[in-house]
Amino acid sequence: MRGFRKRQSLVGAILVALGLIGSVGLTGCQVDVGGQTLPSPYYLSDDVQYFPPGPEFKLAREAAAMKQYAQEQALQR
Repeated sequence: MRGFRKRQSLVGAILVALGLIGSVGLTGCQVDVGGQTLPSPYYLSDDVQYFPPGPEFKLAREAAAMKQYAQEQALQR
């Protein structure tokens, strides 16, 4: 009986160790070091997001509307 319990506890310990090793292996290793994000092991299979460059001045329409308003005000005077 004693040998059976010893063997059972050994098998249990091995299963726990394998479970811990497996969970560590399945989690990503993405890390932030000095403001730089280092990749996870899956960085080669991740989808790449591309955002095309927009206009340099973000408020172009608002600036044009303000300029048009100022011209209309100048014409009314």
